[in-house]
Amino acid sequence: MESFSTLIRTASREQHEEVRGSTFMSDLLGHKLGVDAFARYTEQLWFVYGALESGAERLAGDPVAGPFVRPELFRTAALEQDLEYLRGPGWRAGISALPATLEYARRISDCARTWPAGYVAHHYTRYLGDLSGGQIIRDTAERAWGLPKKGDGVRFYVFEEIPNPAAFKRGYWELLDAVPGDELERQRIVAECKRAYALNNAVFHALGEEFPLSA
Repeated sequence: MESFSTLIRTASREQHEEVRGSTFMSDLLGHKLGVDAFARYTEQLWFVYGALESGAERLAGDPVAGPFVRPELFRTAALEQDLEYLRGPGWRAGISALPATLEYARRISDCARTWPAGYVAHHYTRYLGDLSGGQIIRDTAERAWGLPKKGDGVRFYVFEEIPNPAAFKRGYWELLDAVPGDELERQRIVAECKRAYALNNAVFHALGEEFPLSA
């Protein structure tokens, strides 16, 4: 029988590729956009991770989501350091969430409040994605815009408390396999993973409209 972690990875592969192939991300990774586009993307991440990590505080003792609440993953503090570097000390007054970002953050908050297993779906798509593919974005930012290596501006992508990402991910797969629930509930979680990718892709689409190459 296929493990739950394998089921999630297989079922969401197509959506994952759509996110990776979005016009905005392709342009960003292709060094076709400036650092302002990268900073704007970082702003959106701050809103998304704010929803994830405020939800984590409430779910730390939950039997389903609690095992996934791992402080070594938390990104909000790193994002705030990055935004101070990219936008200046008054960054809080100058940033804004795109409508697509607000919808994404609302869905995460809704799951954290009413459906812990759904929260796990969002936790997986965000943290595992940024722990893996996020390193490509960090490398691009360092080379394209001269940001300090693993320093200010890209701290979000530096998981200092996870010295062995491969081992961490193996442990994460085991946590997914241990998520309680019947087959119907697991299919609901998989569907929420797909929804999370779609919400993330909507943010990329909105950023692509804000930063068209023709500009």
